Amino acid sequence: MSCFQYFKEDISNIELPNKFTYPFYYEPHPLVEIAAKELQIYIENQSDFEHNFGFNPNQKDSPLGKMFGVLIVQNKKDEIGYLAAFSGKLQDKSLPLKFVPPIFNVHEKSSFYVQGENELNQINQQIELLENASEYIELKKEVQENNIFIHNEIKKEKEKMKMAKFDRRERRKLAKENLNEKDFILFEKELTQERIKGQNVFKKRKKELLEILDALKNKLEHFETKILTLKTKRKQQSALLQEQIFNQYQFLNQEKEKKGLLEIFPKTSIQHPPAGAGDCSAPKLLQYAFSNDLKPIALGEFWWGISPKTEIRKHQHFYPSCRGRCKPILAHMLAGIDMDENPFLQSHTEGKKLEFIYEDDSILVVNKPAEFLSVPGKEISDSVYTRIKAKYPNATGPLIVHRLDMSTSGILVIAKTKEAHKTLQHQFLKRTIKKRYIALLDGVIKENEGFVDLPLRVDLDDRPRQLVCYDYGKSARTKWKVLKRLDKTTKIHLFPITGRTHQLRVHMAHSLGLNAPILGDDLYGKKLNRLHLHAEHISFIHPKTLEEVSFSVDANF
Repeated sequence: MSCFQYFKEDISNIELPNKFTYPFYYEPHPLVEIAAKELQIYIENQSDFEHNFGFNPNQKDSPLGKMFGVLIVQNKKDEIGYLAAFSGKLQDKSLPLKFVPPIFNVHEKSSFYVQGENELNQINQQIELLENASEYIELKKEVQENNIFIHNEIKKEKEKMKMAKFDRRERRKLAKENLNEKDFILFEKELTQERIKGQNVFKKRKKELLEILDALKNKLEHFETKILTLKTKRKQQSALLQEQIFNQYQFLNQEKEKKGLLEIFPKTSIQHPPAGAGDCSAPKLLQYAFSNDLKPIALGEFWWGISPKTEIRKHQHFYPSCRGRCKPILAHMLAGIDMDENPFLQSHTEGKKLEFIYEDDSILVVNKPAEFLSVPGKEISDSVYTRIKAKYPNATGPLIVHRLDMSTSGILVIAKTKEAHKTLQHQFLKRTIKKRYIALLDGVIKENEGFVDLPLRVDLDDRPRQLVCYDYGKSARTKWKVLKRLDKTTKIHLFPITGRTHQLRVHMAHSLGLNAPILGDDLYGKKLNRLHLHAEHISFIHPKTLEEVSFSVDANF
């Protein structure tokens, strides 16, 4: 148990938690915070490994932040200590003794993976040699050039035939006017022979040209068949190697029951193990604990280093385990362990009321409290929609025209009739509705106003988080204007031009945006009593009166 670490700090006065951490949403236990701090001091001062976290501009490797984890454990002597791990691998591919080992080390010299990777590299080299062979390159060029040449030649010959046909038609017309019937019949036979001869010449010429092209294509096909055969072999061997790797990832739980990736993931919606499954810090930590009869007490994972360009990761901030890769694995590993309740199954709407700002026969305008769903969720039914539906059972409109994040408070417009919904929805689609939000940012913004343009898409491995993605993301644009600067925060107005999920939250927190998370943002910043984001103003054309109406509600922060 060389990875079991005793606390350097006195922890005798700290109570152990009653239940294990719910890994997908938590506030770190005091013991987790102490263990994390001790680990961070080690990372800052260690000489056991080399990894560029982005703090030293002189390092050669590309900068890359990394997730680290600590697991508070109790040994058979009832001593409390902790284990440490990192997600993925370090840039120098080392395995420092400070950290628990990976569940499977693909880089071990004697492993089948190294041999399999060498075989794939050999195939890649063969493919590269064939694809870069001068004869192959010349053949491709020759086929391409001849294809164009022959296409043009055939086109020219067809033009000649077309002109000859036109000429014969004119000569026939003239002959009919000037020749007697017997001579005209003879002349027509000559024209027919001339047409047949022209067609035969064309067919012969076309055949000659295509035979030249086919000969070149056959030579080229010889190369391409070899390349295709090698690529098929590479694909098959790669799939076989990947399956062998997946089979090595066998996860324990407290009963020491084993389940592998190929047994766990087919039962999920994605069905196939995603890249990196099993290499995150949480599974590594639990695997070591169960293998060495250590009782898990509390878990925490923090980010160390610069943020990736797509995700939002803040140095030294704690983050939950990812849902895409880890949730299916941890469901097995934590089976039977008494855990904190999943907060996503708990409704936070008890005692909260919707404030009605305006109402007429067509629309309702309400002030939605923070931590209140706009529409029913998978687990929680209480929402703006369900309450309005209960109050107005005869309303004909779909009711909800637009939404606010559960954590965001502020103005929601509701349609009571189908006609009103259609008119309002059209205005939202055309982006003629004017919206203004107010937010309190965790940081001081120097500029007075600006514009953020960062395309967004959902993080498939960690829903509902959003990623900045220039390849597949949807356009997301936000204008902003500073209202007031405080000691460590900035109050700001936000004007969303588009309405993407978590748009304002990501645009504020991302390093390419304002790099200052909204205060209380539990996804992209640090959790507080609430998310300090409020939809305070909206103006639009009333669906019945066709006059512009405006509504404002002040934030309570």
